[in-house]
This record gives sequence, C-alpha cells and structure tokens, in this order.
Amino acid sequence: MNDYSTTRDRVEHYFDRTATHTWERLTSSAPVSRIRQTVREGRDTMRAKMLWRLPKDLTGLRVLDAGCGAGQMTAELAARGAQVMAVDISPQLVEIARKRLPAEHQDRVTFASGDMLADDLGRFDYVVAMDSLIYYTDADIAAALDRLGARTRHSVVFTVAPRTPFLMAFWTMGKLFPRSDRSPVMIPHPFQPLNEATGGRLVKVGRVSRGFYISDCLEFRP
Repeated sequence: MNDYSTTRDRVEHYFDRTATHTWERLTSSAPVSRIRQTVREGRDTMRAKMLWRLPKDLTGLRVLDAGCGAGQMTAELAARGAQVMAVDISPQLVEIARKRLPAEHQDRVTFASGDMLADDLGRFDYVVAMDSLIYYTDADIAAALDRLGARTRHSVVFTVAPRTPFLMAFWTMGKLFPRSDRSPVMIPHPFQPLNEATGGRLVKVGRVSRGFYISDCLEFRP
C-alpha cells in the first residue's frame, strides 16, 4: 500500500502542522464563516447518520473510531457505553480530543496517534471512519477495508466523497495549485467501481449534502 502510505503522510502533515487550529475551531461551538458553518452542519448530520447504523446501546462492545479528529464521534460512542479506541494520524488533534472528552467517559476511551489500520490496535465489534478515507484511491480504500474487516465482528461504517459535478470541479482546481501549497484533496468515488473493488460488500447508507459538505455514508460488511 505504497500509495496509501504516501497519502497518509501528506494528511498527517496537513492536519498536524497546517490545519490544527482551523479544525479545532470548526469542531467547536465557536463562530465560523458561512461556508465553514455549512461544513460543520454537514458533519453533524453525517455523524448522526453513521451512528444510526450502530446499536443504540453499545455497552460491552469495542469500537474503533478510525480518524477520530477532535473527538466528537468518540464522545458519542463512549456516551452509548462503548469501549472506544480513538486513533488519529495527528497527535495534536488526538490531544484536543483527549482534553474535550467529558470526565465521565474517560474510563471507556483509549487514545492513540498513528495509523488507523495498525494491527496492534486489536479487534473490534464495529469500526467508524468518518471522512478519514476520503483522500485515497478505490484500491487503497478496498485494501484498508479488508484490513479493518479482518479484525471487525460486524461492520465498518465509513464515508467517501461522491462523484458530483461540484466535487469534481473542486478536485480539478486543487490539482492546479503548486504541490507545496496543496491541502490533501479528496478523491471523488462513484459507488459501483468502489463496490466492485471491495468484492460487492458495500451497502449504501445515504448522502449528506450541506453547502460545501457533500459526503456518502457506506457500510462494509466483512
């Protein structure tokens, strides 16, 4: 997975060294621009959609929050009773998530910074990966799902960027910037080729489209 490793390193550099403050503010209740407000609202809606695919009561179940970011999903999983492994490529975002986690949930969450696919994270009942696979090719996503699925009892719920005219234009424009100035650009995916890459094991959950946030929720069943 050489392409995966290269992209992962670029994502780490962006979120841990360039966008930490922006991401911290976006995932808080602080005022943001109109555009970022649509992203915040879209992410809130998507998080609820993903959680809907998991049991309401997660007591006794182990869940991987793959790409936990600032920890909003982590906190909600812990509030449902899950034992959560929260991992993100950015140590700075992990630290923000750790500080934000309510005290009453701290005994149910283990934080780690590093690769969300690492085998030593253990086995899980469910995996959620919100917007953490959106930068990868279909081959890398399929390989990541296989690796996670081999250690997951039920399902991996994740998001991808759909192949819409708006996102394709955004993707094309991002490639025009000098390489040193680029943020990680999401790769839009039509459902069928991605499903074929995973051996037909994907289920469509639904799309969230709110301003500049457009994302598809999918479920992978090992």
